[in-house]
Amino acid sequence: MRTPTMLRKYLLLILSVFLFVSAGEITQEGPRKFIVYKYSINDQIAKPMWRITQKSFEEAERLKADIILIQMNTYGGLVDIADSIRTKILNSSIPVYIFIDDNAASAGALISIACDSIYMRAGGKIGAATVVDQTGAQVPDKYQSYMRATMRATAEAHGKDTIISGNDTIIKWKRDPHIAEAMVDPSIYVAEVSDSGKVLTFTAEEAIKYGFCEGLATSAADIMKKAGIENYEIVEFNPTTLDIIINFLLNPVIHSLLIMLIIGGIYFELQTPGIGFPLAAAALGAVLYFAPLYLEGLAENWEILIFILGIILLAVEIFALPGFGVAGIAGIILMVSGLTMAMVDNLVFEGGDIPLAVNTVMKALMIVLLSLLFAVVASLYLGKKLLTSTAFPGIALKETQKKEDGFTSADLSEQKLVGHTGTAYTVLRPSGKVEVNGDVYDAKSEYGFIEKGSIVKVVRYESGQLYVEKAE
Repeated sequence: MRTPTMLRKYLLLILSVFLFVSAGEITQEGPRKFIVYKYSINDQIAKPMWRITQKSFEEAERLKADIILIQMNTYGGLVDIADSIRTKILNSSIPVYIFIDDNAASAGALISIACDSIYMRAGGKIGAATVVDQTGAQVPDKYQSYMRATMRATAEAHGKDTIISGNDTIIKWKRDPHIAEAMVDPSIYVAEVSDSGKVLTFTAEEAIKYGFCEGLATSAADIMKKAGIENYEIVEFNPTTLDIIINFLLNPVIHSLLIMLIIGGIYFELQTPGIGFPLAAAALGAVLYFAPLYLEGLAENWEILIFILGIILLAVEIFALPGFGVAGIAGIILMVSGLTMAMVDNLVFEGGDIPLAVNTVMKALMIVLLSLLFAVVASLYLGKKLLTSTAFPGIALKETQKKEDGFTSADLSEQKLVGHTGTAYTVLRPSGKVEVNGDVYDAKSEYGFIEKGSIVKVVRYESGQLYVEKAE
């Protein structure tokens, strides 16, 4: 019979063996490595960068990464795209670090401030987030107001500390919202920081001093060292060939060129008989325009369908209906609407941010309308040049059919019927039809009405018209 003492010995032995095996496994495999997922923002902040950001965050979540590291060197870009990236960062369950490798200007500053930790290379800059148009001129204050609020809200999202000192309560923000606003508006006054009436831009040292940078760094490895992370693995985003092609086609400049190809192809197709190369070029332009947008979830089925419906209405107006009216105008509106809405990420309508949604749609509409205008002008110009160019001598008929050479617009074979007799095929009152030598012709009575079946004589031929009279 086993005593309680013996049972305790057995239990201690089993526990010792378990701990020994567990210790061996830990020693053999080692502790789990930190996974750092890294991607770069080194170009203009536009649709391709939003696509790369989405893919990078999805991949980081799939790998269960511990940190997402963005390496940035940009002069800015589109506000709506930057706002989408900023929102993605703020809502990320994975901490996001950013390494400003020289420049984080304008929209780049907004994205940087959204990150949990900011590191900068010595000599780097962050700021100058005033909203400007394509010429570099400042846009109206309603857009600046929106950007100020966005920068302020982004800074506030990192929280604050409340310090009680005696009877005073001091609020210390991790990132001062007023400083973030001063990067947009030169009229924002922040004592000893922004009081010069100029838009605020920080150097790396100034950003550290005022809480907009955790420290200087020279590389991703240097950042990990400063963050106290030793056992880590860096996984970098590597675009595939398809990614490169889609990102190229998502560029706003390429969008404009594709729209011009679509409109130009349709225009030249309408100018030529049959179906040929212009229509094929327009179809190719439409595929290259819509396919990347559809694959990335920007273009919905209904947006593509209204574009196709617009083309159908325009074709019906041109080929089936006289003049140019409701069908043609509706077709143009639907085509423009389809091209415009396909460029707009539908997420901007779900957030309830009306100014952002309107701004995004108007930018896309301007791209489409300007491209449409250039396409029409270029088509008219090129059409004229092609018809007169010596490089394409066979594209248009240059010979003149002269009357003295025997060319005429009328069928002179009917002139030979003058003096012949026939019967009235229909009643002539005074116009109708006559049958002469077994063939039926349009004719006009020279005098009064002629009953059907009456014997008639062709008396003259003039301006492509036979004239007859009742035979005696």
